[in-house]
Amino acid sequence: MSALQVPQAAQNDNLTAAQRRRVALAEVDNAPFGWYHIKTCLIAGVGFFTDAYDIFAINMCASMIGLIYSKGGALTANQELGLKVATPVGTLVGQLLFGWLADVVGRKKMYGVELMLIIVATFGQALAGHGPGANIFGVIICWRFIMGVGIGGDYPLSAIITSEFATTKYRGRMMNAVFAMQGFGNLAAAIVAVCVTSGFKSVILKYPDHHHVDYMWRIIIGLGIVPACIALYYRLTIPETPRYTMDIERDLNQAEKDADFVKTGRFEKIEDQPVERIEMPKASRRDFVRHYAKWSNFKVLFGCAYSWFALDIAFYGLGLNSSIILTAIGFGSSHATDPNQKVYDNLFNTAVGNIIIAIAGLVPGYWVSFIFIDSWGRKPIQLMGFVMLTIIFVIMGFGYSTILTHSKGAFVFLYCLANFFQNFGPNTTTFIIPGEVFPTRYRSTSHGISAASGKLGAIVAQVGFARLKDIGGKNAWINHILEIFALFMLTGIFSTFLVPETKGRTLEELNGEEDLEDDYAAAHEKAVNDSASSDKGGRVTVS
Repeated sequence: MSALQVPQAAQNDNLTAAQRRRVALAEVDNAPFGWYHIKTCLIAGVGFFTDAYDIFAINMCASMIGLIYSKGGALTANQELGLKVATPVGTLVGQLLFGWLADVVGRKKMYGVELMLIIVATFGQALAGHGPGANIFGVIICWRFIMGVGIGGDYPLSAIITSEFATTKYRGRMMNAVFAMQGFGNLAAAIVAVCVTSGFKSVILKYPDHHHVDYMWRIIIGLGIVPACIALYYRLTIPETPRYTMDIERDLNQAEKDADFVKTGRFEKIEDQPVERIEMPKASRRDFVRHYAKWSNFKVLFGCAYSWFALDIAFYGLGLNSSIILTAIGFGSSHATDPNQKVYDNLFNTAVGNIIIAIAGLVPGYWVSFIFIDSWGRKPIQLMGFVMLTIIFVIMGFGYSTILTHSKGAFVFLYCLANFFQNFGPNTTTFIIPGEVFPTRYRSTSHGISAASGKLGAIVAQVGFARLKDIGGKNAWINHILEIFALFMLTGIFSTFLVPETKGRTLEELNGEEDLEDDYAAAHEKAVNDSASSDKGGRVTVS
């Protein structure tokens, strides 16, 4: 019997543990959309706002840091690479570590820990110093790695907590709304950069040593702790998800109370009462290998992981280098003869260019996806996005010189269109699908593996972009990099066919757990009866 078919009237003391489990899950899956669901999205969403702000703020701050601390007033290739790749490396570590810990220790116990790491590391960056015993680039890179670990933890934790508390009908939109806050975080970083640059305009134009720019990048990065501090309390006080309590902690009574929280908004911790256990498979290394040794299970993990890897090759290849691309095509370049004015114009135009990209492509893509995610489904949106991105990158790469010759605005339009179909496409769905398709005992670990595969793509893209873009001259190889992006988008089309459609289906239906408790309960009862029979007959069995 499906969890959706369990009548409310069936909730009484005569139900078996398996039936009570279904009733509790049905309460979560069929609960009317209410304030608690909105609150969950806001708590998780603020984290993703902070993540995106902290990741992409370096896009505007890198040139400021280079202006102050690098010889010649510009970052070397290695310095720029270190500043930009440290966070994705840390994120990869955090996704694997926190993904595993959330399944072993619990979602609630880890939720908020990752935000503390982000707050401390962001504060450390803003106070980074330079001296004989410490190079500022090394200090910032170290703090950005630690920040990345915290950001990485946010991916599986926010995704799983949202999906396990969500109603089946609106689960896609709830997860989409959480992830869409990335767009606002990216936009906020660019807006803050514009405001700070404008505020320091008079001193930038007045003093040729530009020492005031050192204040600017510290303010821009440091403000990233504000939303994180606001969300921290709520993350630390959120209850454990009913599915974790039920299927991993195996505490049926507490899980029923946790399920009531979705409807009432009140959380009650059961103390000093016998724990009623439910028979479900236990997570272990052997069980993990056995589970994913089946092609039907492994292909889903591989499909999620590779799709995210392919997508992030382009998403971070573009996102972390938007200022380079805008400069390369001459968009917003300063024609001032005064060096101070030129410095101001370049800083201001870089920030404005990022605002245009965010408003024209990033933010709308997330919210158009929000509209269609529960009606079209995840898989069609992901497939459509990869197809459109393949076409766009082919045009941008192979037509690079022709487009720039005739219209730089046309290139910016295509760039924004690529951002739009990344978010109204695989950037959103590669986050949502791994939060739905895996069994509860491995849901967070598997989401962490999928997300870490994406960050591996981001690292490959960033290292590749830094090493390849200047072959044959400064920024001369950008067209070929765009062609490489097109190839990876093409491969993403094929990996999409490995993942299932998840709209309108419960989490238990998706991962085959719907009737699994019956099998384990029956096996447990048989083992008890066999043991009793053996004892009665005077025989001893060893298992």
